[in-house]
Amino acid sequence: MIKIASIQTNIVWENPKANKLEYDRIFESIETVDLIVLPEMFTTGFSMKTENIAENNSGDTLLWLQEHSKSLDTCILGSIPIKENNKFFNRLYVVKPNEIRYYDKRYLFSMAQEDRHYSRGEKELVFELKGWKIKPLICYDLRFPLWSKNKYKNNEFDYDILVYVANWPAVRSNAWTSLLKARAIENMSYVIGVNRIGQDANGIKYNGSSRVYDFKGLRMDGFMENRPLVQINYLDKRELDLFRNKFPVLKDADDFNFLV
Repeated sequence: MIKIASIQTNIVWENPKANKLEYDRIFESIETVDLIVLPEMFTTGFSMKTENIAENNSGDTLLWLQEHSKSLDTCILGSIPIKENNKFFNRLYVVKPNEIRYYDKRYLFSMAQEDRHYSRGEKELVFELKGWKIKPLICYDLRFPLWSKNKYKNNEFDYDILVYVANWPAVRSNAWTSLLKARAIENMSYVIGVNRIGQDANGIKYNGSSRVYDFKGLRMDGFMENRPLVQINYLDKRELDLFRNKFPVLKDADDFNFLV
């Protein structure tokens, strides 16, 4: 069993200090959990002003994440804008009390010119937590199912939980929830999608519509549109394994590798 807190909340535009103060308050209300999931670009919103908002890879927000991970004895996951080697990345950090790993967003949203301001990632990430294998992805990655494809090889699955963090506009929320459900079913895994609420400085509205789906595509959350919520879920590995053994669909799938 793993206990996960998914946080649906507003994000103050390009204001890391204000946003971190709000998360400080939220964290105080969370009882002991194994994993906390924050939205995409949780300190700034989905801004393209990289020179103004990007931090280096040992900046204040990463230190802040480390402090909270240690004080809460938990793993925290969320993305922030990062500058590294004169490039900018939409970087998702996985912060444990004694370990830091990261994933850079692969699919950049060209319709918002994200591809002009950020560099795309080249590597997947799967990390382990309490005997679970977890794969984190970011927002627009959801549109490209091959990147999230769960493979079955040598009697093992690549991952057990697929996590998406997002700033996904309300106008396309049906696509968001539909694709999250599809990823759960096709990959035989739990899927968590954490999206923001509110409105950004560009007038784009976000209604949240965060979701937690089980491996059959059934909802396991109480998220409501436009309302902040800390959703707590207990995910059962035994139930997942029983279903995978009873209905081993992915054994029949093609094997493949990415040529990055």
